[in-house]
Amino acid sequence: MMRLDLSCSSGTAGVHPSACLRRVWGAWSCTLVVGAATLLVVPAIAQRTEPLPQQLEGVGIEERLGAQVPLELTFTADDGRRVRLGDLIRGERPVLLTLVYYRCPMLCGLVLNGVVDSLKEIKLLPGKDFDIVTASIDPLETATLARLKKQSMLREYGRPEGAAGWHFLTGDEGSIKALADAVGFGFRWVEERKEYAHTAAVMVLTPEGKVSRYLYGVLYEPRTVRLALAEAGAGTVGSLTERFLLYCFHYDANAGRFVVAARNIMKLGGLVTLAVVGVWLGRAWLVRGGRRAAAGAEGGA
Repeated sequence: MMRLDLSCSSGTAGVHPSACLRRVWGAWSCTLVVGAATLLVVPAIAQRTEPLPQQLEGVGIEERLGAQVPLELTFTADDGRRVRLGDLIRGERPVLLTLVYYRCPMLCGLVLNGVVDSLKEIKLLPGKDFDIVTASIDPLETATLARLKKQSMLREYGRPEGAAGWHFLTGDEGSIKALADAVGFGFRWVEERKEYAHTAAVMVLTPEGKVSRYLYGVLYEPRTVRLALAEAGAGTVGSLTERFLLYCFHYDANAGRFVVAARNIMKLGGLVTLAVVGVWLGRAWLVRGGRRAAAGAEGGA
């Protein structure tokens, strides 16, 4: 065990008192810092080793990038029609998938409002540039609830022309579980609270229905949503600007957003530099060749 000499009585002969005091103060400071750090770290370690409450077992996201959503699953649309997922995910546009339930007291509303707030800030339109599939995880909910939730969200969105591209679904327990398992979305009914425990996330799917990206939380940065759709659409979504930005940015899972891709920018800068140098050299060569031609003509004359 390390011991600290916190006195000025031993081994300090010839040492100025102020220097001794500084040494003692430094030792005490180190002790206090180490002690405070220990107090902070030990509870955190203990907390991590505690088992999850039973209500939270199986709740969370297990990322399954590249996994295929089962397109043969059937649900009930908000207008009462029976539809296959393949009728909504047709290989034409990328898809934002949200798994919620319409009677959720808080979190689901925050997720959907977060989606709407983000969509208000981008020019892309559901039904034209991408689609949204919102499916209830509660098998007891009805198409009527789905229709009411759709009307509410469209009013908040303020772009009624996007209604055809936002689908609100309900389904039986088998279809719900198969869809949730395919994208790694874990949830659980909590009998004591009479509600579902689940996480907050939006899944971004390719036009073919494969998982491309997960967006976590209840606030979704518009640029991140725009670039995630462009990424999932493999260049079929957005303008040339979006494709350029997608080259300059990559998704940082820890930050939960797209960040600058320094390597790609360096490559792009190198290409631009080569192009500029090439143009300059070409121009210099043409000017020099013109001068030689002029000098040759004068000499011949």
